Amino acid sequence: MELVDLSVPVETGMPVYPGDPEVSVGPALTVARDGVNVLALHLGSQSGTHVDAPYHVDDRLPRLDELPLERFAGRATVVDARGLGPRAPIGPAAFAAVEGGIVLVATGWSRHWGSPAYEAHPYLTEEAAALLVERGVRTVGVDALSVDPTPAEDFPAHRVLCGAHAVIAENLANLGRLVEAQAAGLAVEVWLMPLRLTGADGAPVRAVARLG
Repeated sequence: MELVDLSVPVETGMPVYPGDPEVSVGPALTVARDGVNVLALHLGSQSGTHVDAPYHVDDRLPRLDELPLERFAGRATVVDARGLGPRAPIGPAAFAAVEGGIVLVATGWSRHWGSPAYEAHPYLTEEAAALLVERGVRTVGVDALSVDPTPAEDFPAHRVLCGAHAVIAENLANLGRLVEAQAAGLAVEVWLMPLRLTGADGAPVRAVARLG
């Protein structure tokens, strides 16, 4: 059994989606001054490796704490979409073999984390999102800044997935290891458990996979 960390580190100045709150992490209390160490955190709900609740794109849709825990854990299918160029669309053909469950899309774009190239990631087309919903998928994760292009004036993949009450995990890492494990016949289970924020549009997660 192998555990794989699928999360990016949370640290001051880390990449965020354009316009989102910047992240800062620093000491609020210290042992030398206060007898204990406590960090002060400033970050947005969509910072780092995180999940989007449907409420993220529509006030009428479920908030984070209204979703079943089953949305955030379970057996996963990993789709290998590596090798695509900047801002390349990922269409329905990539998901022809998917049949429900959690779907993780490995674009390989996490290698650009921290560089300007990270915003030029591949993205899901509206048709691909619709196919996933049709196949019963209610959890989709990607190793990129968004399932839609960045920046974007519209969010069709978000709208289709969230409209079906699905959750979206973004800024995942190390999905290449999961592609290898799946190809070797190993089962892939993932946990994408968010902070328990009341009425939230999403939250950071410590994403972990178990291979075996």
